[in-house]
Order: sequence, then C-alpha cells, then structure tokens
Amino acid sequence: MHYAALLRGIAPSGKNMTNDKLRGVFEGLGFEGVASVLASGNIVFGSSETDVPALERRIEAALTSELGLSSRTIIRAHRELRALLDSDPFPGLTHGRGTYLTATFLKDLAPPTGPVPGKSDPLTQFVRYDPVARVVLAVIDNGDPGRTPDFMSWLEKLHGKGITTRSWLTVQRIVAKLES
Repeated sequence: MHYAALLRGIAPSGKNMTNDKLRGVFEGLGFEGVASVLASGNIVFGSSETDVPALERRIEAALTSELGLSSRTIIRAHRELRALLDSDPFPGLTHGRGTYLTATFLKDLAPPTGPVPGKSDPLTQFVRYDPVARVVLAVIDNGDPGRTPDFMSWLEKLHGKGITTRSWLTVQRIVAKLES
C-alpha cells in the first residue's frame, strides 16, 4: 500500500523538523519509497501494513522518541486521496488569495455536524465533508489582511487537535508524488 502521512505542527524552521530527519524516522521504521512533499510535514511511503491507526501510533511514537516531536500523524491511503481529487470538490475555482482552497483532514471518523448555531464566518464557505478521505473541504477568503477567518478554530473546537489542514495545491502535489 502507498500512504501519505500528514504531520501536524511541522515547521520547516524547526531543527528536528527538517525533511531529511523526518524521512529518516520513516526509513528507520522500515517503510519503502519514503519521500517528502514540500517542507511542511508531508511524507509519502509504502508499507504492507493495513492497520492505519496502528501505523499512526507507531510513527507518532518514533517521532517522539527519535526527534522529540509530539506531532500528530494522520495517514491516508493513495486510493483515498486519488478518489478525493477525482471528485473535483472545487469545480471552476482556482486557488488564490480570495479563494484559498483547503482540505482539513480528521484523525477521527466523526464528520463535522455543520456550522455552530448562531455562529457564521462570512470569510469561509464550507464546501462539503468527504467521508472516504475523512476531510472537510472549504474555500477561505484570506484576501483582506485585516480580517481573519475563524473556520480553523471552529474545526479545532469541534474535533480537537486531531486535525491538520493542507491547501488543495498541496493535496494535489502529494497525490502526484504518490503516483510518481
């Protein structure tokens, strides 16, 4: 199986968060075809293991013991991400400042229940929840630096820290790397 590990809280400036160190942890775990995508905690790899929660726990433990990172790991299989791309969730939209296309991956299986009653964010358009990839898809207008959307904080309140967000462009790059 080919997987993408989406690591939460990875910053390229962190001394133990560099791509080479992250790849080293995955290679040390015996995974095959380990590669990084960008410098923000996206690792693709191959494994015969199919128990994704066990893989996530194993990777999280190794990141903690080897690099001192308490990063949460969210894994998606190539087929899940390919199906997500093929579903074309943002038809006709182009990723940009006013239309920042996002995919927030959930560690848990529970889908979001919708906007919090009485609370709306005019800067965010909730597109849909994809149950196969367990991802919340949204379009964020971050074109005005004086206004900050609160969609991410709403998702974190709903799901806790077991989420991680990627731009749609990053998701496309991850799938391309899985297919190369």
